[in-house]
Amino acid sequence: MSSGPPGLTQEQKAFYQSNGYVLCQGMFTRQEAAALRREAHELAQRLTQFRNIEVVWTTVRQTNTVVQHCHDVQFYSAVFTRLLVDARFTAAAQSILGPNVQLHHTKIFIKPPEKGAPFPMHQDYPYFPHQNDSMIAAIIHFDDAPLEKGCVRVIPGSHKLGPLQAAAADHSLPHDKYPIEKATPCPAEAGDVLFFSYLTIHGSGMNTSGEARTTLLVQMRDPLDPPLSHEHKSRGQGMMLAGVDPSCCTTKVIEESADQSPVANQPR
Repeated sequence: MSSGPPGLTQEQKAFYQSNGYVLCQGMFTRQEAAALRREAHELAQRLTQFRNIEVVWTTVRQTNTVVQHCHDVQFYSAVFTRLLVDARFTAAAQSILGPNVQLHHTKIFIKPPEKGAPFPMHQDYPYFPHQNDSMIAAIIHFDDAPLEKGCVRVIPGSHKLGPLQAAAADHSLPHDKYPIEKATPCPAEAGDVLFFSYLTIHGSGMNTSGEARTTLLVQMRDPLDPPLSHEHKSRGQGMMLAGVDPSCCTTKVIEESADQSPVANQPR
């Protein structure tokens, strides 16, 4: 019996541990990515019939740019359900998290051509802090993401700094201290997957190209890592993508008083 996909190589694991991110090239074929891209854009078209799916970070509203997004995409299309448990994807996640990989939430991003909104530099930690900081993100690229499309940028090694004080209500970090222009670009091709810690400082530039940039964000954790707050719930939270939940869903939120919580008093 085959043991399944091998996950990350030792070199990739070492790179992730040192830098807080790793780009897995060619995890999915370009044909698979193209089909996923079509599914994402068809979903966006369906959703616009019922609600506005365009958003922009508060700190970049003056740029007149937008991005389309949708949470919990696996509840809209079975194609994304199958993607979340694809053995190639989960094996890589297990290389970082260990044998048990639990879903936190998913979100599709479509940066429209010529006006795709940038994302200021930030950590994901303030949105859903966890006791053991096991939370990781994976960005699955459904089309090419060169620099001109506003690819993700990271600050290598910044995950070792721990949680940082945000500068704005949207939890972005001070631009003078963490300018996006000096962050390391992570250009990717269709089918590539970028993994990074929720403590890694990251952002992305504006899409100035003539094509949309389409990605799926998947946030995952160790099921034994309890969240520090009740915030950022999602319909699919707790789904096991690989392995088991040893706590049998009994891992509890760590209760903190409002004046003790590091994020309780931050505006949303």
